[in-house]
Amino acid sequence: MKLGRTLAVVIAFGVTACGPGGFSTSDGSVFAPSVDPRGAAVDQLTVGHRLMAAGEHELALSSFQLAAAEQGLTPEVITSLGSANLALGRLNQAEDLLRRAIKDDPDSPDAWNNLGVVLIEQGKTPEAAQTFQRAFALDNGESVAIRDNLRLALAKMENSQYDATIEQEYKLVRRGSGSFLIRPTQ
Repeated sequence: MKLGRTLAVVIAFGVTACGPGGFSTSDGSVFAPSVDPRGAAVDQLTVGHRLMAAGEHELALSSFQLAAAEQGLTPEVITSLGSANLALGRLNQAEDLLRRAIKDDPDSPDAWNNLGVVLIEQGKTPEAAQTFQRAFALDNGESVAIRDNLRLALAKMENSQYDATIEQEYKLVRRGSGSFLIRPTQ
């Protein structure tokens, strides 16, 4: 019985090998293209930023993790990891990463802005306003997103009387390579 099964498997492989192309792939096949070992490597940070722009935050996080493995934990990589976690709603992880990024590179307006977004999402409005002010100063007031975030945080501080009946929903809007804007939903 075993000999019959073995013979059937050998015949099946023989018939497959005799088909057009044998065991190799042909043009227009459903198989993935082969890998060129001499090809240029793709920068995982760039891939991650493109995935963030496409709304694929989980894939972007994976790409940023690959960038960390390749380049080390540079402030840009840490900021990117924090931004991806922010987009995924992982506020505590995002806060830890963004605080680490600004500790390593205190002159990064994107890291300060994204930390401000995390803080305002956590209800820490006064600290968020200070963080946005720092980001605005580092950016020389050139970023519209940072200016709008600062304006929103200051307005929330002025209207500190919270009325539960007038709760407003906010959404994060991604701007540029790694900054977010807080917008009220209509």
